[in-house]
Amino acid sequence: MGFTPRHHLCVKPSNALLLLPGLFTFLLVGSRGESPAMDNVATERMAEESHRQDSANLLVFIMLLTLTILTIWLFKHRRFRFLHETGLAMIYGLLVGVILRFGVHVPQNMSNVILSCAVNASPATLLVNVSGRYFEYTLKGEVSRGKGHQVQDDEMLRKVTFDPEVFFNILLPPIIFHAGYSLKRRHFFRNIGSILTYAFMGTVISCFVIGLIMYGFVTFMKFVGQLGGDFFFTDCLFFGAIVSATDPVTVLAIFNELKVDVDLYALLFGESVLNDAVAIVLSSSIVAYQPTGDNSHSFEATALLKSFGVFLGVFSGSFALGVATGVMTAFVTKFTKLRDFPLLETALFFLMSWSTFLLAEACGFTGVVAVLFCGITQAHYTYNNLSPESQERTKQLFELLNFLAENFIFSYMGLTLFSFQSHVWNPVFIVGAFLAVFIGRAANIYPLSFLLNLGRKNKIGSNFQHVMMFAGLRGAMTFALSIRDTATYARQMMFSTTLLIVFFTVWICGGGTTPMLSFMSIPVGVDSDQESSVTMADGSQRSNTKHESAWPFKIWYNFDHNYLKPLLTHSGPPLTTTMPACCGPLARCLTSPQAYENEGRLYDDDSDVILNDANVSSMYADITVSTDSSGSRTINRKHAGTGGGLSDDGLDQELTLGEHELVIRGTRLVLPMDDPVEPPTTVTLPPPPSPPRSDPHRHRL
Repeated sequence: MGFTPRHHLCVKPSNALLLLPGLFTFLLVGSRGESPAMDNVATERMAEESHRQDSANLLVFIMLLTLTILTIWLFKHRRFRFLHETGLAMIYGLLVGVILRFGVHVPQNMSNVILSCAVNASPATLLVNVSGRYFEYTLKGEVSRGKGHQVQDDEMLRKVTFDPEVFFNILLPPIIFHAGYSLKRRHFFRNIGSILTYAFMGTVISCFVIGLIMYGFVTFMKFVGQLGGDFFFTDCLFFGAIVSATDPVTVLAIFNELKVDVDLYALLFGESVLNDAVAIVLSSSIVAYQPTGDNSHSFEATALLKSFGVFLGVFSGSFALGVATGVMTAFVTKFTKLRDFPLLETALFFLMSWSTFLLAEACGFTGVVAVLFCGITQAHYTYNNLSPESQERTKQLFELLNFLAENFIFSYMGLTLFSFQSHVWNPVFIVGAFLAVFIGRAANIYPLSFLLNLGRKNKIGSNFQHVMMFAGLRGAMTFALSIRDTATYARQMMFSTTLLIVFFTVWICGGGTTPMLSFMSIPVGVDSDQESSVTMADGSQRSNTKHESAWPFKIWYNFDHNYLKPLLTHSGPPLTTTMPACCGPLARCLTSPQAYENEGRLYDDDSDVILNDANVSSMYADITVSTDSSGSRTINRKHAGTGGGLSDDGLDQELTLGEHELVIRGTRLVLPMDDPVEPPTTVTLPPPPSPPRSDPHRHRL
């Protein structure tokens, strides 16, 4: 096989960077006169060697996770709270990165590497004609400048640097879905107005504050000659968007362990869940900013409005797609017999949930937003249709995937500090970034908290605000957004600086959470129902959150309880009792047999226990079952109007007792806080404001 010097192939761009297609794999396959059989043998050996190296690289990450888990157990056993598992995973990743970068060197074999050629372009794919046989080479990236003799070492580090799409398509979906699927509805909706304000307005404010401050620092760097490439105002805004995504996983884990005030936990958790979605859509909108003319970075009102339209369109489209997928899954699980096969049911639930992310990305929307709201929809509707085995499996499955994916990402963060080949470190930019991040967080928390307190009955105290300011950690989403595009000088500098911000916030802010709680006198050991409990005559406590629920949410809840829940699940009143008479055939078609089974009989698995004035009331739509002391039942039917809504007491119990639900046959059993061993014959309670008094025990189905 002939191979002449003029056919020697490499990529030599105009900026004099050495880009070799195939890099260390660009070998002269055989020498002159060798047979194709010898070429095939050499190719098979190379493939086998590459397979072994890939297996060793994956083994490194598996061992990192194993070591992290064992150390986590030790920390929990010793009650050591100054370093969370994510910070620990980062430390182990750093150690492995140091070893791979400075302690492991691949033996050099430069005889099979071509270091010079006359190609002045950098195509993504090259076809090489060697004596009539064509070989395809793909562009892997830039090797270290002026270090062509270290091609093998650079290739080894590149192999432990994953494709950014791995994070978005494999690691991020279970993390985001678990956040929505495990959402505690009661505390979330009690603070829904404040959470939306922090997540939407706060993220936008933080983005622009950070962008403006960084633009000032970039202008200064350009003036003193410390800027080695282009860095525009849109790049500063993009940096502000990606570092505005908070991920206080460390703080929330400590909050959960110490049982910190539930409202503070809900505010932080709700903000972190939603502002990830806002940050990624905001960053996409900034990238979509394209003014007309030669200067693509000048200000133009039309382009700004177009970017704002992109933000609204992408967010609303992603939201609708996620909810639609959740509703579709609810329909499938309701009107099929999949619950008889829990394994198939769990598999379908898993695939439908994961496909939401990929479907949104394929349609040009944002998968993070879609999978988040899909998780919330699945938890609210589909979960009620699953069999008990599938309910337990789905919870444990996504909790496990979330744990592994999150720790894998933080381990990888530590490793990329040394394995990434294109870091750009600029002290002025780093100092400006840290200053901008903290000022942007303060501009988010303090002014918005002041405005929110003007309308909140339960004020957000100054100590809560200081903790929220301190707990604005950056994590997986910030890292994933920054590593997704590192092609330009500006993006490389952003990525390097983002790594340092994540390290600092996780180690320093996360590790100082416990002392911060003590310093701010934040109450710990708080029961989630303690603040809203009402003591009854028999000494028991009942939760009440009526004063916390906003009227828009009550309207939505009544509509959801009377129409959406019966339509998508087996729980709630039958649609035949809530829909107009003209819709009777459609209502009968959409109402499941399980809902009809509750007519005429008391089903504990579908009743809300309501204690009310010397009787136990449990109403299910228009059916009232009255039981006297002898145990006989009297069934009274009442026709519900189409506009019948659920009372405030029903809303309170749905929210306050939501964590004590037992789902059987796809319906919901709400148990009281303290269930007696034997059913009492009489219950003495203080009289409510305006209930009808009666002697028998009344049960509402």
